[in-house]
Amino acid sequence: MARQARELSETGLYHIVFRGINRQGIFEEEQDYLKIIEILSSLKDEMGFEIYVYCLMTNHAHLLIKEKEYGDITTIMKRLLTKYARWFNIKYGRSGALIANRYKSEVVDIDSYFLCVVRYIHQNPLKAGMVADLSEYKWSSYLDYSRGRRGITDTKFVLGMLPKSEFAEFHRHSESEVFLVSDRVKKTDEAIRREIIDEMGMDPLQIGTLEKKERNRLLIRLKDKYSIRQIERVTGISRGVICRVNKKT
Repeated sequence: MARQARELSETGLYHIVFRGINRQGIFEEEQDYLKIIEILSSLKDEMGFEIYVYCLMTNHAHLLIKEKEYGDITTIMKRLLTKYARWFNIKYGRSGALIANRYKSEVVDIDSYFLCVVRYIHQNPLKAGMVADLSEYKWSSYLDYSRGRRGITDTKFVLGMLPKSEFAEFHRHSESEVFLVSDRVKKTDEAIRREIIDEMGMDPLQIGTLEKKERNRLLIRLKDKYSIRQIERVTGISRGVICRVNKKT
């Protein structure tokens, strides 16, 4: 069966995640990190996209990208991953796929939760126990913001929303929301509404009228299947409430 097209972003913003096949490492040493940064820099110059945030982990990577032209993201990622995988395979004398499946992407809105995505990406090394402080990790865009390091990051947009003087303090607060990124095809709101009715026996608009504990229990179930934006639209419950609900609530 042919793969269906991804959801494209009206804002041009995407949270991208790609992982090593079978979760194997895709960066073995410093030269590997530098190589993918070099490829990204070259593609930026050629295609005119912007990188607002990045974090390169051992076996996966996060990017927050704004494409220049609608739909460019497909070409950007194909060229990035093809070039890097070819280089990596030659260097390490291996063959076959390096990246698991295809990259995963999630459309990002420019709203109050945009900065939470920024913080979530930057905090990956901290939550993985790789560093005790974000300033110790050099393979992310955090230092481009906090110390003015010159790199591939386009910092102006984010710093227009979060001044440099507040950047470090904002990142000291742990990001509780987990921004799941998938390559699933977007379902229509009506399709989601019907699924909820079939599964839960109620119209999604009724969920917000329930007692808080029961409401949160159902929201947790929904967050396992749908994006926060989709849940907000079909239930009418604000994104802030949905984001804060977790299994400990």
